[in-house]
Amino acid sequence: MINGDFMREAFDLARQGRAQTSPNPLVGALLVQDGEVVGRGFHTFAGVKHAEILALEQASERARGATLYVTLEPCSHQGRTAPCADAIVAAGVQRVVSAMQDPNPLVSGDGFRKLRAAGIEVEMALGFHVEAERLNEPFAHFMRTRRPLVTLKTALTLDGKIAAPDDNRGWITSPIARAHVQQLRHESDAILTGIGTVLADDCLLTDRTNLPRSRPLLRMVVDSQLRLPLSSKMVKSFARDLVVITTSAASAERRRAMAQRDITVLQFDGPGGRADLRSAINWLGEQKYLSLLVEAGSKVNWAVLETQVADKIYFYYAPKILGGLQSLPMAGGAGRRRRADAIQIRDLVLHNIAPNEFAVEGWIEKDL
Repeated sequence: MINGDFMREAFDLARQGRAQTSPNPLVGALLVQDGEVVGRGFHTFAGVKHAEILALEQASERARGATLYVTLEPCSHQGRTAPCADAIVAAGVQRVVSAMQDPNPLVSGDGFRKLRAAGIEVEMALGFHVEAERLNEPFAHFMRTRRPLVTLKTALTLDGKIAAPDDNRGWITSPIARAHVQQLRHESDAILTGIGTVLADDCLLTDRTNLPRSRPLLRMVVDSQLRLPLSSKMVKSFARDLVVITTSAASAERRRAMAQRDITVLQFDGPGGRADLRSAINWLGEQKYLSLLVEAGSKVNWAVLETQVADKIYFYYAPKILGGLQSLPMAGGAGRRRRADAIQIRDLVLHNIAPNEFAVEGWIEKDL
């Protein structure tokens, strides 16, 4: 019988590695002998060792005959470390309870097969599968598509506005909501905005949680003509964490100025003289970035929706109404001309953020 309390503790362990495992998954492991926890472990990229190995080392000889509760299938291939499945067999573990098969094609059930071949009982904790998928949503998406999970985040009024036509001083949402956004940034590998937002706000787009992460938050600016000011906060705070997506229309002089500061400039020509967002997303995948958060203005918001590079939305709603035809909507551009062609959002989740504030999270239905 599966003990749900032990599996929940394994998930709690895994969450201690948030933002510290990319490009690897979050994993928690718990070894139980005669109803007593004898070993615990969770993975961090800097720590190298996988959660199962840490739990085995802590349990030592008490691992023999024990049950291992783990949030993800133990690996079966040689990567930075030896296969966890082999170590589990060598330690004499009797039973393994896992919440999810590893979507990595290098594993994908092979770890379970190794364990079973060695006579170890393997049981799936089916009641925890949804939680396991949610825990490693970016990792699972990357393994299935080879692209980062792209989330479109915005803060808006109840009538769908993100900016007023004249004075935009102040904030749409509360300090509580903005702190929540920092947590989203912390759990993302990269963040993207447009040059219009940079010119209007002189934003930093940094992770200000001061919590540990496996690598710096990569900041990306879509800037077709390389108008990014060298005096901007983004350039001045550069720490090899800034990428500018441009086109062949950018001047050679501006390119040289960026190169002198070691800022990465990627040229991806798209239709209509715009930078090609899909190529930028593919580049991130090649660099093994698992997740991208889009925090931009109306034009870029529509571009990521229309080009179908966005996978999810995370919209923060404030109890305010701007009204008017000149206030900027969440997404500009041409939009969809017919109700029947509206972009559909599925699997909606509502989050209570603060008194009178909420967020809507959901997956975007795609035509592709």
